[in-house]
Amino acid sequence: MIPQPQDAEHHAPRRLGWRRNLVGSRVLVTGATSGVGRAIALELARRGARVLATGRRGERLAEVAEAAAGLEGSPLLHAAGDITSPIFRRKLIHTAIEHFGGLDLVVAAAGSGAIGRFRDATADTLTEIMAVDFFAPAELVRESLPALLAGRDPAIVLVGSILGYHPLPLHAEYCAAKAALRSLAGTLRTELAADGIGVLLASLGPTESEFWNHLLTGSRPGWSRGRAMSAARTARIIVRAIVWRRREVLPGWRAKGFALLARLFPRLIDRSLRHRMRRSR
Repeated sequence: MIPQPQDAEHHAPRRLGWRRNLVGSRVLVTGATSGVGRAIALELARRGARVLATGRRGERLAEVAEAAAGLEGSPLLHAAGDITSPIFRRKLIHTAIEHFGGLDLVVAAAGSGAIGRFRDATADTLTEIMAVDFFAPAELVRESLPALLAGRDPAIVLVGSILGYHPLPLHAEYCAAKAALRSLAGTLRTELAADGIGVLLASLGPTESEFWNHLLTGSRPGWSRGRAMSAARTARIIVRAIVWRRREVLPGWRAKGFALLARLFPRLIDRSLRHRMRRSR
């Protein structure tokens, strides 16, 4: 059973100013073993938030906690486990409430991917990608809502992708999950506004991460290679967006440019991708 937050009697928390104060905020960050999730956890800790970081690799989380200890912010708590497990998700919320007294911010940054033609993939690939990239963050949000409703200036951050705007070939499962996540963010933003819970969608473009090292199937296409934004810079942009109560953020000009093309010239993207795929054969 999940314990009740210390201030559980306070519902529909008020907005506390134009900027969200992160000092002392009680935060849960998933996908914190590497990439953007790790960088967000460290940036939040540096700004004085109390962070519970999670991921599958315990030794990596211990390294993140050690890195946080070298900052002038708050110490970082960590718990290793599988975010697709309902039991583990409930354990995380229990841990946050037990150690922090409540929960103010949930950052869902865990992700997984696969490369290959949809017709050649198995149902297991689709199931696993959707479990990690969509069902896990969606259910974590649902299970966190009672604690967030009692939180101080609460918010939800869903780390998505520009591929939620327009799909790419060979990424069918990942694109579908990120498009669903983008839709969920829009729904939650409207539904939770009256409860005082903010919702931020961070739609990432090319970003330094270990994404390509842990694909379920396939390997990185040659035409997808290019310069990527650092995870640390991406995290700083996302955390600033949390502070300034943004609804969505597209870190970097590549992400912004892709989203603009997806809205105005989707066929141009498709034509370019077909050309690149032919050249890469």
